[in-house]
Amino acid sequence: MNIVAPLQVRGGRGRERTERILAALDRRGGQGIPIGEWFWSDFVDRCRAELGTGGDFDPDRYWDLDYVVLTPNHDPRIAGIEVIEESPTRTLVRTGFGSTIEVRAGMSMPAYVDFEVRTFEDLEQLHFDDPSDERRFQSPIDDLFNSVGDRLRLGQTSYVDRVASYADDFFVFGAVCDPYEMLWRIVGTEPSLLMLGEDPARIGRFAERLGDYLVGLVHGQVAAAGNALSGLFIWGDVAYDHGMLFSPATWRTLFKPQVWRICEAAHSHGLKIAYHGDGDDRAIWDDLVECGIDAKQPLEAKAGLDVVDALASYGDRLSFMGNIDVRVLATNDLEKVRREVLRKLEAGAGGGYIISSDHSIPGDVSPETFAFYRQLVEEHGGRVPRTDIAAQRGPSFADHG
Repeated sequence: MNIVAPLQVRGGRGRERTERILAALDRRGGQGIPIGEWFWSDFVDRCRAELGTGGDFDPDRYWDLDYVVLTPNHDPRIAGIEVIEESPTRTLVRTGFGSTIEVRAGMSMPAYVDFEVRTFEDLEQLHFDDPSDERRFQSPIDDLFNSVGDRLRLGQTSYVDRVASYADDFFVFGAVCDPYEMLWRIVGTEPSLLMLGEDPARIGRFAERLGDYLVGLVHGQVAAAGNALSGLFIWGDVAYDHGMLFSPATWRTLFKPQVWRICEAAHSHGLKIAYHGDGDDRAIWDDLVECGIDAKQPLEAKAGLDVVDALASYGDRLSFMGNIDVRVLATNDLEKVRREVLRKLEAGAGGGYIISSDHSIPGDVSPETFAFYRQLVEEHGGRVPRTDIAAQRGPSFADHG
């Protein structure tokens, strides 16, 4: 089977994509279902090898996706990444969060192994560099969120340069963490939960400090990017596959007020807001609506979430992004992929849905499978046909349509 050819993205395409995404986020049909994605490094490596694209392969451009999400430096201390140990299979680094993290070959996520902040007193004394410090936006990125993932990537292109490189051609989301996401990255997941149980009032006071800091990051990145941002992602993992990590009441008391403030800051700049939360966090969806969230992402299928049900229950109040089961994609069985994708495209035809995987595309998904998935969206997602796409996208896969 031939691979779908890269689509020629031209300056000004950002307007078309922006209109499509705004229609979805406003729960209006008629513009077609947008598509966006995240990719694990092993999938990108596989594409380079199997597609022969070379080292500058950009899957967002190659597959004509609609949006990108770009995250500025969030580190409390703008100190860069310190490499403590390095070998061919393992690298140990210390970040501006004061966390020590192990990045190991073959691991999909880095492992947090130590934290400088261990006590309430440490939390209360923690210093935050200015959230509007231009180094977060103007300097090459060497920070936790952009540099320490499934691969260690030091010296990434600056935030403003990355925004500028995508702004003409994509709907560009900026990004900021919610307060609990910041908390666990400062002290660790288990210690954060123990602290919540031991003295929630002290955590609440620290969350207020985090709220100040994160609101500053919203204003800072908007100012640095000029008018290039159209939306804001809020990273907020507060659940696992069977429910919330802590009680919904705790979230509402300690963290919701700060999420509200972040949303107010984003809306003051005219930005649409998507809330990223892994796991089953349905217990707080009504609260997210109250805060002003426009879309919930990624709706993990393995946590029992289904966008068909979500749209039926919340489609008049909330849009959704994600929910294509990566376990189905990883079978590389095109008939199974077709059923998975078309069912969810049909549910989102009236608006309120942006299609993507329910997390990120792993390396056991073949480029052929992703190309087939992408073409299903083009052919069945209600998008206006374009002759430039028809000329470049390769075979129609009619035997699977």
